[in-house]
Amino acid sequence: MSMKINDTFLKAARGEKTDYVPVWYMRQAGRSQPEYRAIKEKYSLFEITHQPELCAYVTKLPVDQYGVDAAILYKDIMTPLPAIGVDVEIKSGIGPVISNPIRSRADVDKLGEIHPETDVPYVLDTIKLLTQEQLTVPLIGFAGAPFTLASYMIEGGPSRNYNKTKAFMYSEPEAWFALMDKLAETTITYVKSQINAGAKAIQIFDSWVGALNVEDYRFFIKPVMNKIFSSLREENVPLIMFGVGASHLAMEWHELPLDVVGLDWRLPISQAREMGITKTVQGNLDPSILLARWEVIEERAKAILDQGMAQPGYIFNLGHGVFPEVNPDTLKRLTALIHEYSASKLSN
Repeated sequence: MSMKINDTFLKAARGEKTDYVPVWYMRQAGRSQPEYRAIKEKYSLFEITHQPELCAYVTKLPVDQYGVDAAILYKDIMTPLPAIGVDVEIKSGIGPVISNPIRSRADVDKLGEIHPETDVPYVLDTIKLLTQEQLTVPLIGFAGAPFTLASYMIEGGPSRNYNKTKAFMYSEPEAWFALMDKLAETTITYVKSQINAGAKAIQIFDSWVGALNVEDYRFFIKPVMNKIFSSLREENVPLIMFGVGASHLAMEWHELPLDVVGLDWRLPISQAREMGITKTVQGNLDPSILLARWEVIEERAKAILDQGMAQPGYIFNLGHGVFPEVNPDTLKRLTALIHEYSASKLSN
């Protein structure tokens, strides 16, 4: 079944002119939606992602409810790790907990390879279901970046300071680069399988890499990110980079072979442009503002849109993910505002 796809998001990602500014929201599928909360009373995240029909429903729900211009696959960045031998459990109220953390080069050498068709077939089946039968907007696939995955694998779970991760990086550089290579190969294979199944764009989340300074990023991380994006480039889909608290790395990302630099709320879009970022930018309303009065939301959103529309290549998003307290009606109203306000400005 062939459906007409709204490709405004893909055009903006490639830096092309669009009739209006496209929008999607990180974590748009899930926690703030009553329908999702009802599902979560019956099923865990693990159970939802392992049932393609249910996972597709959760992924598509915000597209239907909010009118956004892209869907993002509902799953977790930990999804590919069990396949390579990482014993991970998503614990409610804590996050991913790993019972066999990396402590040495020997631990790195024990890690295996991912074979997506046999290891994560439910992910690929969900993508096919969405892209072949259900969605009229592009589906964004995603993966966690090596630093962020490594931080969980070394710390054994979430961390505030990443001390163990950095200590491993500084004191065991050979083991560190072996781990980076292993995670790069896993990410490339996993992401390419998502694209082959029908994902039309990819976002790489390096959620915690802002913990590093620029010098360490260049030495310990940038080569592996270059390897990942260079390989994914062959697939000819837009590639997006995003991290939190990583404004000091925005120019480093801009130099990688990717299409879209995702910004959190700390770096104004106008400032990113002044720094020399000429690629498409995505962002960057502070998600906390979604709890403010509508007049405040509208004012802040218009200010961000004005900065974003100053040149082609702009996608509206939040500076991080939607959180549970946000009213779904606010996101629906915000989406309409973004579309209408930007269309009126771009048509002049």
